[in-house]
Amino acid sequence: MDRLSAEERSDNMRAIRSSDTRIELAVRRALWARKQRGYRVHPKGLPGKPDVAFFGAKLAVFIDGCFWHGCSECYSAPKSNRKYWAEKVKGNRARDERVSSELRSRGWTVLRFWEHEVEHDLDRVVAVIERERAPTL
Repeated sequence: MDRLSAEERSDNMRAIRSSDTRIELAVRRALWARKQRGYRVHPKGLPGKPDVAFFGAKLAVFIDGCFWHGCSECYSAPKSNRKYWAEKVKGNRARDERVSSELRSRGWTVLRFWEHEVEHDLDRVVAVIERERAPTL
């Protein structure tokens, strides 16, 4: 049984940030510490407003929340309002695919990381970003 009233639950959900999350900030701090400059944060001119975008390298980076995007390793559906949440996650994943496809059609490289990947191995995530950003000779 839910310990929160509908109003309290609504307040909790409303308080969840959609940008500048702890995970996003960790990635940006790590990029900065490794001298990876020149990125833009949530640029409005790109589909999906990537969490980090390197315009020169045409590299878009998204950090997908395990709950909101339905991570196969971490996602556990809420016990109440199951139909709503199933449709919500399905819609989020479909939008992710559309956005990635649109960016690729514009010549961008798209990297998507799960929240748990950043939490468990931030160094690897940043190394992948650095490698994809590096010009090929």
